[in-house]
Amino acid sequence: MARSITVFVTIGAPIDAVWADLADLASHVEWMADAESITFVTPQTSGVGTTMEVETRVGPLRLNDIMEFTGWDPPHRMAIRHQGLVTGVGEFVLTDIGGDTTRFMWTEALTFPWYLGGPITEFFAAPVLSAIWKRNLARLAARF
Repeated sequence: MARSITVFVTIGAPIDAVWADLADLASHVEWMADAESITFVTPQTSGVGTTMEVETRVGPLRLNDIMEFTGWDPPHRMAIRHQGLVTGVGEFVLTDIGGDTTRFMWTEALTFPWYLGGPITEFFAAPVLSAIWKRNLARLAARF
């Protein structure tokens, strides 16, 4: 069973502005330190069905993460399914909390294959990934 990780940040910007930045999927490499590059596999570059390959680096580990967008509900939610070596689901949820302020919540449930340690790797990876994603969200918030 995949271990779920949730991180969040409060962004001093209206939800529509945060969504507009988030919906520019190619720009995710600018604030996601673990995303080296993004290549779209589908002709479309936004919305449900969009698929992209993300070269991901966590320390010395590198992998190509294939992500398909399974949810796209502007300006509140986008969801993905990971189809690469590491599988699972994730979502970004934006909430307008008033005063031109947005709460951004990022949740991922990832499964590592048995030959990479499976549940043991999931257990030890959770705090590392949580820390990386918290820093990523701080970088995103700094864009506003």
